Amino acid sequence: MSEIQLTTEPKPKRQAKRYYKTKKRSDYLWAYCMLAPTMIGLLIFYFWPILQTIYFSFTEWGAFGTFEWIGVENYVRMLTDSELGQAFRNTFIYIVLTVPIGIFLSILVAVLLNQKIKGRSVYRTLYFLPVITMPAAIAMVWKWLYNSDFGLINYILSLFHIKGPSWITNPDIALYSIIIVAIWSGVGYNMVIFLSGLQNIPQTYYEAAKIDGAGPVRTFFSITMPLLSPIIFFVSIMSLIGAFQVFDLIFMMVSSNSVTIEKTQSIVYLFYQHAFVLNDKGYAAAIAVLLLVMILIVTVIQMMLQKKWVHYE
Repeated sequence: MSEIQLTTEPKPKRQAKRYYKTKKRSDYLWAYCMLAPTMIGLLIFYFWPILQTIYFSFTEWGAFGTFEWIGVENYVRMLTDSELGQAFRNTFIYIVLTVPIGIFLSILVAVLLNQKIKGRSVYRTLYFLPVITMPAAIAMVWKWLYNSDFGLINYILSLFHIKGPSWITNPDIALYSIIIVAIWSGVGYNMVIFLSGLQNIPQTYYEAAKIDGAGPVRTFFSITMPLLSPIIFFVSIMSLIGAFQVFDLIFMMVSSNSVTIEKTQSIVYLFYQHAFVLNDKGYAAAIAVLLLVMILIVTVIQMMLQKKWVHYE
């Protein structure tokens, strides 16, 4: 009888365990209720369209919204589509130039605006203004600036007796002109993110480096860059995904019947043409799926490589 009494839990303890188990169940229920609207929204507006797009990539669409299953024909067609190949090359050039240059300039501006300079808030506002401006408005303003006949840029060049080029009508430089606009408009957003990261770096590190005799350059590469690497990693992923999806600047700045459109159109622009202009929705869906796979592969590679250069505190 004494053994039974020793191994049996006291009644208050059993009641406490039952209470905490019920409370835990209730907490989980409320947590799922709070998450439900977001999860339902993701399922309806994100996951379901992705599944539909994958399905439609194996179909061919008719003129009246009808479609039939054709298997992998759309993907086989991609292998011989020279227009898609050119769009990939354009997108690759856009990514290679905009992402590293944009990140470098954003870090540089953030470091400068993190110093104690007069009018610092004004400069921060000016750099951030393009971020809150509609991309269509930015494209239209730059389209006017790039105008070869009465644009401001060529007018300023003419004051120095320099004949300005046809910025967006010359196939050889049109893509690079769009890249300049993309870098300019993206610096402000990344600058704010880097600025928040710089302000979280303890000043004691810089004070210790100064005592040891480290100069500004050595301090930047030995302290600032390693401690800022998680932010750089995040910005690089977001910038790369955004660069893969470039569309608005090309759509607004280059006319669809322009001779430069072949040298400037991106993968997403080509998707738009097939989906909404040519009514070739099956092939457009295949392009979208291919783009999704490319973004996933590049993101996974970035996640694997970040272990070698990202330093977490």
